[in-house]
Amino acid sequence: MTFSGQSQPKLDEKGRLILPAKWRESLGDGIYLTKGQDRCVSMYTATEFSKISERLESARQTTKAARFFVRNFMASAESEAPDKQGRITIPGHLREYAGLGRELILAGVNNRIEIWDLATWNDFMAQQDSEFSDLDEEVIPGIF
Repeated sequence: MTFSGQSQPKLDEKGRLILPAKWRESLGDGIYLTKGQDRCVSMYTATEFSKISERLESARQTTKAARFFVRNFMASAESEAPDKQGRITIPGHLREYAGLGRELILAGVNNRIEIWDLATWNDFMAQQDSEFSDLDEEVIPGIF
């Protein structure tokens, strides 16, 4: 499944958010939430998380950075299943890690959905937008 686009749900007092209808069917069999890069929460389908887990098993455990990354990524991962209203609960430790307030943004980022505090996202994107047009040649040559 490829995720794209954005949605702006609100986090309720119990730490729940309503998944956007456009993504619910793809996420219906269960999801995994874990720490994402840049202080967001990453949401994966169960299938995608399983693929990542298998690849992480082959990471060189003799490399300190690999051990730290695998440990942090996997230990922070939580399995969730949407309820009948399409809501999921974001565990407290992940809300704290990402600094999530009531206003959120969900961003589809290819194989995952990133959950950001809206103010943090806006600050991050303000910095990134000015550099975006120059990144394709440096980061991903030949794509466009």
